[in-house]
Amino acid sequence: MTRAPMQRRKFITLLGGAAAAWPLAARAQQLRMPIVGYLSGRSAGAAVNLAAGFRRGLSDTGYTDRRNVVIEYRWADDQDDQLPALAADLVGHQVAVIFTDGAPVARAAKAITSSIPIVFRSAFDPVGLGLAASRDGSTGNVTGVTSPTDELGPKRLEIMRELLPSATAVAVLMNPADAGGPVRAKELEAMSRALGLQLHILQAGTDPDLETALAAAVQRRTDALVIDADEYFISRVERLAALTMHRQMPAIHSTRGFAFAGGLISYGGDIVDQFVLAGRYVGRILKGEKPTDLPVQQARRIELIFNMKTARTLGITLPITLFRRVDELIE
Repeated sequence: MTRAPMQRRKFITLLGGAAAAWPLAARAQQLRMPIVGYLSGRSAGAAVNLAAGFRRGLSDTGYTDRRNVVIEYRWADDQDDQLPALAADLVGHQVAVIFTDGAPVARAAKAITSSIPIVFRSAFDPVGLGLAASRDGSTGNVTGVTSPTDELGPKRLEIMRELLPSATAVAVLMNPADAGGPVRAKELEAMSRALGLQLHILQAGTDPDLETALAAAVQRRTDALVIDADEYFISRVERLAALTMHRQMPAIHSTRGFAFAGGLISYGGDIVDQFVLAGRYVGRILKGEKPTDLPVQQARRIELIFNMKTARTLGITLPITLFRRVDELIE
């Protein structure tokens, strides 16, 4: 055998070995990056803009997915009973930080780990939910971002009164499983008396309950529906938009997705902004800060979104006083 063929075979062998090693080297490089767990009760398709907001916030601190950080996504697809297993799976992947979207998600993650930092995004009081000892500073491994969404119920009722000045009765949809619901119900009752409105409180905590509650609202001849800022209702914006339109019921929700899904009005915290803020907190933790260094933030940006197409279908005219305050009109 000549020397040249032997050298050629040796070169091909080395080349093949290097090619086989390239994916392993790329994987090893990836593994040296910090891993961020992203845990959500939503479906991936329903959270495209929210996840993009989170990545934007992370990018603000210098981290880009697949460049110098890896984001591992876990979606419960509205099945909250899956959350503990998904949280445990992220812990098993040795993530550096876990981001959680929603109060039930944060509680599930907190129950799994007391050492991995958790950054939550929730519309509700984190102290009342047991996620934080105080708003001024975090204790343990949990901090995050909240919004005043659950404090805006009376304002939503006031908006519906302004939109429908001849209304005499309004229904409020509440979840009986929400511990903070009774407090918000009292606030709404006080506002309804001040506005001269009869208030009907309807309960729903499951999908079949939603149809029953909407039917009851129509049967009681209510002029409008205020949907409470409950995590269950936030996860059902598309369903609620479809039901209220089917019943021809003017309704207001706390989340922008409701108006974009065909509901009449949404009024609440800018949820994408909350995801951006949470992404920044995750980035700061990756840089070495601890949850105890980062007090719970309250996102202050509130948005009013009005669906003009739905208003026309319902025969509703947007008064100029309300028009001036609208942040976004959907045609």
